[in-house]
Amino acid sequence: MAGGREIKTKIKSVQNTRKVTRALEMVSASKIRKAQDRMKASRPYARAMKQLIGHLAQANSEYRHPYLVQRAQIRRVGYIVVSSDRGLAGGLNNNMFRKLLAEFRTLQQQGIEVDVVTIGQKASVFFRRVKVGMLASVTHLGDTPKVEQLIGVVKVMLDAYTAGAVDKVFLAYNDFVNTMTQRVTFDQLLPLPPAQTPVAKHDWDYIYEPDAPTVLDHVLTRYIESLVYQAVMENVASEHAARMVAMKAASDNATKLIGTLNLVYNKARQAAITQEISEIVGGAAAV
Repeated sequence: MAGGREIKTKIKSVQNTRKVTRALEMVSASKIRKAQDRMKASRPYARAMKQLIGHLAQANSEYRHPYLVQRAQIRRVGYIVVSSDRGLAGGLNNNMFRKLLAEFRTLQQQGIEVDVVTIGQKASVFFRRVKVGMLASVTHLGDTPKVEQLIGVVKVMLDAYTAGAVDKVFLAYNDFVNTMTQRVTFDQLLPLPPAQTPVAKHDWDYIYEPDAPTVLDHVLTRYIESLVYQAVMENVASEHAARMVAMKAASDNATKLIGTLNLVYNKARQAAITQEISEIVGGAAAV
């Protein structure tokens, strides 16, 4: 019965694993609703900021903010990468990392260098092993991240763009579609993409107080921060949804494995009993 004891040990181990996966599934299921509510609550502000920036881009202003000007030559590109702090979320982070690496290879083949700013422990650990420039990182934001936690890393990338160290800035994150679907999304932050800066101009402009550079610098910075914050909220909801689905699949697989191991154990036990009976019968016949 040595084989039977080993099988029983495996069954016990898988049962303990199933307890963990079920607990993680229930925790994520309880958190996902709150994460969705926070994500939806931040969307109106992000939409209002986009409308405001769209109006500012259409104004016929003599002053053009650097964030609105397309640069003729692209030598270096910056990415703000949003990931989760914890694992056990299926392929949520790895799917985005694979697509990012493909983007990086394409850019590097064109002679364009890449710098990254990471948000989340998984991205921070991953990109330290990749041949890209690591400018800054922030981790352990929790389930209720605050804008104040993101201002530092966002400012690092904005300062690099203003100084000409990078010529384009992109935002990479997992967009929450529904509980079963999270879509890897790359948004261009700087300069503002053509869709938000229409070619058609108007003969009106805003009255800026105290002056256009001060107002536009403040508004556009708040706009970038709102987009990054919204991406973080989307990623938090995606993380809980992905973990809930992954842990449910792991629990189901553990249940199937336990059934298979029980069947193997019963067969081994039956074979051992049959062998003992055969030995007894054989011994009786020999007497």
